[in-house]
Amino acid sequence: MRDTTSTTENICRRLIGRTAVITGAGSGIGLAAARRLASEGANVVCADIDETAGKAAAEEVGGTYVRVDVTDAEQVEALFRTAYDTYGSVDVAFNNAGISPPDDDSILETGLEAWKRVQEVNLTSVYLCCKAAIPYMRRQGRGSIINTASFVAVMGAATSQISYTASKGGVLAMSRELGVQFARDGIRVNALCPGPVNTPLLQELFAKDPERAARRLVHIPAGRFAEAEEIAAAVAFLASDDSSFVNAADFLVDGGISGAYVTPV
Repeated sequence: MRDTTSTTENICRRLIGRTAVITGAGSGIGLAAARRLASEGANVVCADIDETAGKAAAEEVGGTYVRVDVTDAEQVEALFRTAYDTYGSVDVAFNNAGISPPDDDSILETGLEAWKRVQEVNLTSVYLCCKAAIPYMRRQGRGSIINTASFVAVMGAATSQISYTASKGGVLAMSRELGVQFARDGIRVNALCPGPVNTPLLQELFAKDPERAARRLVHIPAGRFAEAEEIAAAVAFLASDDSSFVNAADFLVDGGISGAYVTPV
């Protein structure tokens, strides 16, 4: 495992006074992002359906916890309203919540219910979060929306998770459109496209199918999965003014997977 520990001294304080809303903040990339954005000075609103994990994340980073089902429009609206009422602004929306269940497989095996469930959590939730966040950002004249897509949205895989792949492709297209539509309102919208990340979600998936894990790992030029902290660093960049001219982008953080033809032996 790569050591991605950062000291206070080498982390910039680029987000002082800004409010960041993070969905799926209780674990994995969301938790790492909550820690990173808080370390850079942001007020962090940790949203998660898991109360225990979400409250623990908020307590750790000195933020606010909101329980939310990201597929419920009223709960999503309440999430962003809470962020604004608590801190006075909505500056960053990291729409990160997602699932990758084992019953999402080849199109020949995946049932309609599994398809719909993944689309609701991975794609519809991003639509709802963007719809709720943008009005606050328009009034402020600024904002950064970061939607978690995936490198699978730009590549094909024979080890398919058909609904997951399709949902992330939808996130990519929607992020581009919103980035273009609201650019002159001072709002940037980017799709973060991580490669495979060493998170509980990936560990659970691959523990059930070590052969699938091995088939995927061989395609990564770096020879390892990413750590959540490495993805969180990209989130912090996209949230900050350092990325002020990055908009409507497919922001790949995949260790070179999407650029590889043959990987090192």
